[in-house]
Amino acid sequence: MQLCFNTDGLGGYPRDEMLDIIAANGYEAAEFACGNWSQAPHIDLDCLLDDKKARSAFTDSLEKRNITIAALNCSGNQLAPNDEGRAHQAVVEKTFRLAEMLGVTTIVMMSGCPGGAPDDTTPNWICASWPPITTQILEWQWNEVLIPYWHKTVELAKRHGIQKIALENHGCQMVYSAETLFRLRDAVGDHIGLNFDPSHLMWMGGDPIRAIRTLGKAIYYVHAKDVRLERGACDVNGVLDTKTIDRFADRAWNFVALGHGHDVMWWKEFFSVLSMCGYDGTVSLEMEDLTMDPLAVLQKSTQVLKEALPRAF
Repeated sequence: MQLCFNTDGLGGYPRDEMLDIIAANGYEAAEFACGNWSQAPHIDLDCLLDDKKARSAFTDSLEKRNITIAALNCSGNQLAPNDEGRAHQAVVEKTFRLAEMLGVTTIVMMSGCPGGAPDDTTPNWICASWPPITTQILEWQWNEVLIPYWHKTVELAKRHGIQKIALENHGCQMVYSAETLFRLRDAVGDHIGLNFDPSHLMWMGGDPIRAIRTLGKAIYYVHAKDVRLERGACDVNGVLDTKTIDRFADRAWNFVALGHGHDVMWWKEFFSVLSMCGYDGTVSLEMEDLTMDPLAVLQKSTQVLKEALPRAF
């Protein structure tokens, strides 16, 4: 498995300094965010598209440190029925173009979440079957928006040489589970797979290790990220928590450094089962632990990865 770093985790560092840090910690690849929900701290998307010299300087900075590009990430909500959705779709299309220029064949993104009716102007995530109108909304979203969009997007990806689109199993998205992924794959084909982020299944109450056996070859990419359910909050209020992640002292659950929610033995089993099920691709550390300094999160998480991944370092 390839040890990769999602560069947003060191978004406060200039690109070259960030690359020096991850290279010194043994990372072999990087996943670069190109915009939308990311501020894209290490990529100027328009500049790289328009300026061949800028692209050469970018790739040279990676080659001198023996770091490859594992994927480009354009996660956002391109299905939002408003100006934000249209802006996010523009970034998706630019990211596909840049991937072709750089020879990158894997894109990480979200499935998107549309409105609940043709005249809506805000997204509407349906995660229950009651009241009865929710089922009608959900079927309209799938059949009239999601499936037609992904038919077109898969064809666009193919034209740009993109071999895999890895959709993250994120809440507030149409694809957030094994079941929803397979429903979309059945409709549009296996160009679509999962960016399996176990942290989201953790807070939604699932078992990531069991899910691996169900997902199998549909796992196209992996984000290494941990969650801790917070005692005294989660057990009182449950996991549905709308407080922002910077209010970590008050939340029912938090994203944490690897090993701070599930210990290293859990991660050993997770990666071992991934390997047994045939996955030998990218494992990309995604850091969103706001309770400590990013360099501390990097150090602690990297220790867990190097101990848990079924390979030598």
